[in-house]
Amino acid sequence: MKIQSNLALLVTSTALMCCLNISDANPNKRIEQARSAAPPTVSNNATIVDNGEVLVEGNNGWTCMPDTLPGDNAPICVDPVWQEMMQALSNKTEFSTDRVGISYMLQGDQGAGVSNSDPFHENHKEADDYVETGPHLMIIVPKEYLQGITDDPTEGGPYVMWGDTPYAHIMVPVADEK
Repeated sequence: MKIQSNLALLVTSTALMCCLNISDANPNKRIEQARSAAPPTVSNNATIVDNGEVLVEGNNGWTCMPDTLPGDNAPICVDPVWQEMMQALSNKTEFSTDRVGISYMLQGDQGAGVSNSDPFHENHKEADDYVETGPHLMIIVPKEYLQGITDDPTEGGPYVMWGDTPYAHIMVPVADEK
């Protein structure tokens, strides 16, 4: 199936991934971690992918991974629009959409923070606009819908990440950070 082969490419080559070997991890714990990224109504029937390997074949179009970066404990669940965006990001190609895309990170990004303006920053933690976000949703919308939304994560509420790139999306905090 084309989506499954694209998923393997997405997970192993995305710019958000690195080359740590996590193959010794307990698959059941990795599945549980991946599913914790989204509500059970989404994650219970999602495909679970870990380090490029499909651990659970889903049937609802969602894909969940136990890490945004291997080993970072920042699970993520993405819909097909997000899968397309992440593939474009990994290939550094243009991306645009005429649909809404949703991604869940209900455990937050726990150390997987990034530059708020540059998805390809060489050292995200050294970026002037480095940001980590607690539990959140990420929403991709057509670019014109981003107008009027702040790109400042300190203002409280939703903000735009990577706004001047094809990978712009809305970060929506869903819980106060501890």
